[in-house]
Amino acid sequence: MALLLVGLVLFIGIHSIRLFAPEWRVFMMQQLGKSNWKMLHAAVAIVGLLTLIMGYGYARYSAEWLWIPPVWTRHLAALLVLFAFIYIAAAAMPYSKIKARVGCPMVVGIKLWALAHLISNGTTADVLLFGSFLMWAVVNFVITRRQFKAEGVQFEAPDFKYDIIAVVVAVLAYALVAFYLHGLLIGVAPFAV
Repeated sequence: MALLLVGLVLFIGIHSIRLFAPEWRVFMMQQLGKSNWKMLHAAVAIVGLLTLIMGYGYARYSAEWLWIPPVWTRHLAALLVLFAFIYIAAAAMPYSKIKARVGCPMVVGIKLWALAHLISNGTTADVLLFGSFLMWAVVNFVITRRQFKAEGVQFEAPDFKYDIIAVVVAVLAYALVAFYLHGLLIGVAPFAV
Protein backbone atom coordinates (compact mmCIF):
# COMPACT_ATOMS: atom_id res chain seq x y z
CA MET A 1 0.00 0.00 0.00
CA ALA A 2 2.96 2.33 0.68
CA LEU A 3 4.11 2.10 -2.95
CA LEU A 4 0.60 3.00 -4.13
CA LEU A 5 0.59 6.02 -1.81
CA VAL A 6 3.98 7.21 -3.07
CA GLY A 7 2.81 6.87 -6.67
CA LEU A 8 -0.39 8.79 -5.96
CA VAL A 9 1.49 11.59 -4.21
CA LEU A 10 3.92 11.93 -7.13
CA PHE A 11 1.37 11.65 -9.93
CA ILE A 12 -1.47 13.69 -8.45
CA GLY A 13 0.98 16.07 -6.77
CA ILE A 14 2.73 17.07 -9.99
CA HIS A 15 -0.65 17.53 -11.68
CA SER A 16 -1.86 19.72 -8.80
CA ILE A 17 0.87 22.35 -8.94
CA ARG A 18 -1.06 24.36 -11.56
CA LEU A 19 -4.06 24.36 -9.23
CA PHE A 20 -2.50 25.04 -5.84
CA ALA A 21 0.84 26.71 -6.56
CA PRO A 22 0.54 28.54 -9.90
CA GLU A 23 3.03 31.27 -8.91
CA TRP A 24 5.65 28.68 -7.93
CA ARG A 25 5.02 26.88 -11.23
CA VAL A 26 5.66 30.11 -13.17
CA PHE A 27 8.77 30.77 -11.07
CA MET A 28 10.11 27.27 -11.77
CA MET A 29 9.43 27.67 -15.50
CA GLN A 30 11.42 30.91 -15.44
CA GLN A 31 14.27 29.30 -13.50
CA LEU A 32 14.47 26.06 -15.48
CA GLY A 33 13.11 27.18 -18.82
CA LYS A 34 9.76 26.04 -20.16
CA SER A 35 11.04 22.93 -21.96
CA ASN A 36 13.11 21.80 -18.95
CA TRP A 37 10.09 22.31 -16.67
CA LYS A 38 7.97 20.23 -19.04
CA MET A 39 10.58 17.46 -19.05
CA LEU A 40 10.77 17.50 -15.23
CA HIS A 41 6.96 17.47 -15.02
CA ALA A 42 6.76 14.55 -17.46
CA ALA A 43 9.50 12.60 -15.64
CA VAL A 44 7.80 12.98 -12.25
CA ALA A 45 4.42 12.09 -13.78
CA ILE A 46 5.81 8.96 -15.47
CA VAL A 47 7.63 7.80 -12.32
CA GLY A 48 4.47 8.48 -10.30
CA LEU A 49 2.25 6.62 -12.77
CA LEU A 50 4.54 3.58 -12.92
CA THR A 51 4.87 3.57 -9.12
CA LEU A 52 1.12 3.76 -8.54
CA ILE A 53 0.48 1.03 -11.12
CA MET A 54 3.01 -1.26 -9.42
CA GLY A 55 1.72 -0.29 -5.97
CA TYR A 56 -1.88 -0.96 -6.95
CA GLY A 57 -0.87 -4.24 -8.56
CA TYR A 58 0.68 -5.41 -5.29
CA ALA A 59 -1.96 -3.89 -3.00
CA ARG A 60 -5.06 -5.17 -4.74
CA TYR A 61 -4.25 -8.80 -3.95
CA SER A 62 -3.78 -8.23 -0.23
CA ALA A 63 -6.22 -5.37 0.33
CA GLU A 64 -9.20 -5.81 2.63
CA TRP A 65 -12.67 -5.89 1.17
CA LEU A 66 -14.83 -2.99 2.36
CA TRP A 67 -17.84 -4.13 0.34
CA ILE A 68 -18.69 -6.65 -2.36
CA PRO A 69 -20.02 -4.66 -5.32
CA PRO A 70 -23.26 -5.98 -6.81
CA VAL A 71 -23.11 -7.20 -10.42
CA TRP A 72 -25.11 -4.20 -11.70
CA THR A 73 -22.23 -1.87 -10.74
CA ARG A 74 -20.10 -3.49 -13.44
CA HIS A 75 -22.69 -2.59 -16.07
CA LEU A 76 -23.00 0.98 -14.78
CA ALA A 77 -19.20 1.25 -14.69
CA ALA A 78 -18.96 0.11 -18.32
CA LEU A 79 -21.40 2.84 -19.36
CA LEU A 80 -19.67 5.53 -17.31
CA VAL A 81 -16.27 4.61 -18.74
CA LEU A 82 -17.66 4.90 -22.28
CA PHE A 83 -18.72 8.47 -21.49
CA ALA A 84 -15.32 9.07 -19.88
CA PHE A 85 -13.66 8.08 -23.17
CA ILE A 86 -15.92 10.50 -25.06
CA TYR A 87 -15.04 13.42 -22.77
CA ILE A 88 -11.33 12.60 -22.93
CA ALA A 89 -11.45 12.41 -26.74
CA ALA A 90 -13.34 15.73 -26.84
CA ALA A 91 -10.52 17.32 -24.82
CA ALA A 92 -8.14 16.55 -27.69
CA MET A 93 -10.35 18.23 -30.30
CA PRO A 94 -9.42 21.79 -31.30
CA TYR A 95 -13.07 22.82 -31.51
CA SER A 96 -15.78 20.89 -29.77
CA LYS A 97 -19.23 21.70 -28.51
CA ILE A 98 -18.53 19.32 -25.62
CA LYS A 99 -15.41 21.31 -24.72
CA ALA A 100 -17.27 24.62 -25.13
CA ARG A 101 -20.04 23.41 -22.83
CA VAL A 102 -17.95 21.70 -20.13
CA GLY A 103 -14.73 23.72 -20.28
CA CYS A 104 -12.43 20.91 -19.12
CA PRO A 105 -13.65 17.62 -20.60
CA MET A 106 -10.44 15.76 -19.69
CA VAL A 107 -11.17 16.30 -16.00
CA VAL A 108 -14.82 15.26 -16.46
CA GLY A 109 -13.58 12.09 -18.16
CA ILE A 110 -11.25 11.36 -15.24
CA LYS A 111 -14.11 11.93 -12.78
CA LEU A 112 -16.33 9.46 -14.65
CA TRP A 113 -13.51 6.90 -14.97
CA ALA A 114 -12.70 7.14 -11.25
CA LEU A 115 -16.35 7.00 -10.16
CA ALA A 116 -17.00 3.99 -12.40
CA HIS A 117 -14.08 2.08 -10.93
CA LEU A 118 -14.88 3.15 -7.39
CA ILE A 119 -18.46 1.83 -7.48
CA SER A 120 -17.50 -1.46 -9.13
CA ASN A 121 -14.52 -2.32 -6.89
CA GLY A 122 -14.62 -2.60 -3.13
CA THR A 123 -11.16 -3.06 -1.62
CA THR A 124 -9.12 -0.57 0.37
CA ALA A 125 -6.67 -0.33 -2.55
CA ASP A 126 -9.54 0.52 -4.92
CA VAL A 127 -10.89 3.19 -2.59
CA LEU A 128 -7.44 4.70 -2.20
CA LEU A 129 -6.63 4.73 -5.93
CA PHE A 130 -9.97 5.63 -7.49
CA GLY A 131 -11.15 7.75 -4.56
CA SER A 132 -7.97 9.85 -4.79
CA PHE A 133 -8.44 10.40 -8.50
CA LEU A 134 -12.11 11.24 -8.02
CA MET A 135 -11.39 13.80 -5.28
CA TRP A 136 -8.57 15.34 -7.33
CA ALA A 137 -10.76 15.58 -10.43
CA VAL A 138 -13.65 17.21 -8.52
CA VAL A 139 -11.31 19.82 -7.00
CA ASN A 140 -9.55 20.34 -10.34
CA PHE A 141 -12.87 20.87 -12.12
CA VAL A 142 -14.07 23.46 -9.60
CA ILE A 143 -10.79 25.42 -9.57
CA THR A 144 -10.33 25.29 -13.34
CA ARG A 145 -13.90 26.42 -14.04
CA ARG A 146 -13.39 29.31 -11.59
CA GLN A 147 -10.15 30.28 -13.34
CA PHE A 148 -11.80 30.13 -16.77
CA LYS A 149 -14.62 32.34 -15.55
CA ALA A 150 -12.24 34.87 -13.95
CA GLU A 151 -10.09 35.00 -17.11
CA GLY A 152 -13.06 35.06 -19.49
CA VAL A 153 -11.89 31.90 -21.25
CA GLN A 154 -14.29 30.62 -23.89
CA PHE A 155 -13.93 27.78 -26.33
CA GLU A 156 -15.04 27.99 -29.92
CA ALA A 157 -17.45 25.34 -31.14
CA PRO A 158 -18.20 25.93 -34.81
CA ASP A 159 -20.13 22.72 -35.50
CA PHE A 160 -20.67 19.14 -34.35
CA LYS A 161 -18.01 17.71 -36.69
CA TYR A 162 -15.39 17.56 -33.95
CA ASP A 163 -17.84 16.05 -31.48
CA ILE A 164 -18.69 13.31 -33.97
CA ILE A 165 -14.96 12.64 -34.47
CA ALA A 166 -14.51 12.54 -30.67
CA VAL A 167 -17.35 10.04 -30.27
CA VAL A 168 -16.07 7.77 -33.06
CA VAL A 169 -12.49 7.83 -31.72
CA ALA A 170 -13.77 7.26 -28.16
CA VAL A 171 -15.94 4.28 -29.11
CA LEU A 172 -13.08 2.66 -31.03
CA ALA A 173 -10.61 3.25 -28.19
CA TYR A 174 -13.17 2.04 -25.63
CA ALA A 175 -13.74 -1.18 -27.59
CA LEU A 176 -9.99 -1.79 -27.85
CA VAL A 177 -9.46 -1.24 -24.13
CA ALA A 178 -12.60 -3.00 -22.87
CA PHE A 179 -12.36 -6.09 -25.05
CA TYR A 180 -8.60 -6.52 -25.24
CA LEU A 181 -6.17 -4.21 -23.44
CA HIS A 182 -7.83 -4.05 -20.01
CA GLY A 183 -7.64 -7.82 -19.61
CA LEU A 184 -4.12 -7.98 -21.04
CA LEU A 185 -2.66 -5.10 -18.99
CA ILE A 186 -4.77 -5.04 -15.83
CA GLY A 187 -5.69 -8.71 -15.59
CA VAL A 188 -9.44 -8.01 -15.46
CA ALA A 189 -11.62 -8.48 -18.54
CA PRO A 190 -14.59 -6.10 -18.07
CA PHE A 191 -16.93 -8.10 -20.28
CA ALA A 192 -15.87 -11.60 -19.28
CA VAL A 193 -18.75 -13.88 -18.40
